Amino acid sequence: MRSRTSILRRLAYLIVLVTAGLPTLARGQVRIPSAALADVAELDAIFRVGDQLEQERRWGEALSHYEKARKEHPDRQEIEHRLTVARFHYEVVRRYSDTSFLDAVRTMGEQGSLDLYGEVLLKIQAHHVQRPDWNQLLERGVTAMEVAFAEPSFRQQHSFNVPEATSQSLLNEITHQFQSQPIYSRHDARQRVGEVADVLEARFRLPAAVTVAEFTCAAVASLDDYSAFLTGNQLDDVLSQIEGNFVGLGIELKAEEQSLRIVSVIPGGPADQGGIQFGDRIVEVDGQSTRDISTDKAADLLKGVEGSLVELVLLDRNEKARRLRLTRTRVDVPSVDNIAIVDKEYGVGYFRLTSFQKTTNRDVDAALWKLHQQGMRSLIVDVRGNPGGLLTASVEVADKFVSQGDIVSTRGRSSGEDFDYKAHAVGTWRVPLIVLIDGDSASASEIFAGAIHDHRRGTLVGTRSYGKGSVQGIFPLSVVNAGVRLTTAKFYSPSGQAISHRGVAPDVEVKATEQSLVAKPIDGQLPIVEQPHDAVLATSLQIARQQLTQR
Repeated sequence: MRSRTSILRRLAYLIVLVTAGLPTLARGQVRIPSAALADVAELDAIFRVGDQLEQERRWGEALSHYEKARKEHPDRQEIEHRLTVARFHYEVVRRYSDTSFLDAVRTMGEQGSLDLYGEVLLKIQAHHVQRPDWNQLLERGVTAMEVAFAEPSFRQQHSFNVPEATSQSLLNEITHQFQSQPIYSRHDARQRVGEVADVLEARFRLPAAVTVAEFTCAAVASLDDYSAFLTGNQLDDVLSQIEGNFVGLGIELKAEEQSLRIVSVIPGGPADQGGIQFGDRIVEVDGQSTRDISTDKAADLLKGVEGSLVELVLLDRNEKARRLRLTRTRVDVPSVDNIAIVDKEYGVGYFRLTSFQKTTNRDVDAALWKLHQQGMRSLIVDVRGNPGGLLTASVEVADKFVSQGDIVSTRGRSSGEDFDYKAHAVGTWRVPLIVLIDGDSASASEIFAGAIHDHRRGTLVGTRSYGKGSVQGIFPLSVVNAGVRLTTAKFYSPSGQAISHRGVAPDVEVKATEQSLVAKPIDGQLPIVEQPHDAVLATSLQIARQQLTQR
């Protein structure tokens, strides 16, 4: 890992480059543009924070930090490299706290793991949006092994006590062999990984299946930011999200201060019935403190079979502790909530779309008719913080407001991924529309927002969306209970604009305050929108009133 000293040397070199060719003011003096100095200082701050997060092994935060930095400095290879390494560390830690992954590696054996690797490569070759570079996938596999060797959870699980210098020397040798003997097919890649696994088993007594598993995960993770290997548990979670129901407690969590903070409670679920509220923190699960285990491990402990019990210790906002025992049940996750008329005088309706899943079309229909019966004359749809979901669900929602033309187009490597989704006049709602977006509105949310924007069907308010303009497919695997998520196509708004790395720009930009990000309904009602704690919602209400007054 690059030290702070080496980083400062690099930054000094950048300053030298900046000064080259600039006019001389006096002997030995040059004027360095203030913008260049600011850029160097900003990069120094980015790497300084990154170093701290890496040293403390806070890989999730490091990943978020470098993702944000890449958006601000998209051409910096050092940031891109650090982002890749942070992602590999984060995924290794997650996998080695996942019992489904550990069980799979333990039972597959070398041949089974190679069969799995071969199946994953076949999926990549058949479905990924770009033609795979087999050599790059293998080199990233070596990077994954280097990362795994440095992770305490990996070393402990496999009793791996090889000195870093020894393991690094062998990995360097393997990398050199890869570079001198190019790979031309997935069959060659499988054979070469099998040879590497045999070498590591002979030299370090590391089971071959372990090495192959790391190369398998790295092959998918190396493709793009959104493709990933899914363990059995992760695959089950993804499928539950698509279906809109799961077995659990009915809570949404966020890792915070060595605990799990409650950010949402699903009405009617076990947590809601047990009195858990937004802002509570889980600090113990079945006798295990969240300080002693990873947050992913703690979250996994909350899962279980339907009807089983889990015991929690929670801290409320006043740091008062209480112990609670809950029964896991099947919970239906609504994709629409906070349905209300927020201005009865003007008839302004509001609802929040939290995700796009199989039930979303039905949920939105129910919300629209409920608001219609209450006198809706204008509508605000809030997709802030909505990470996306099913492409077809977003098309169905956009189709409720757009009467004709394209909603979204997808383009992939093969013609089988090329689709043009069209609007239908039947069933179109003509009500004036405002859509709220922010930097966390992604994927399917951007399809919906982009269609509304390009057809001038409504007004977008907030900040530019995330910029995830790609379509992922979920592919279960046959060798073990696992799957892969692969980017299969890019999507484009009706005007032909690529969403990827651009996002959707609002018509009216309003930046949220810290308070607005955590604003929650009180007693089942929306907060008073005129208050400054949600400037985006307040602005949208003013726009709705003006539109209705001018009609």
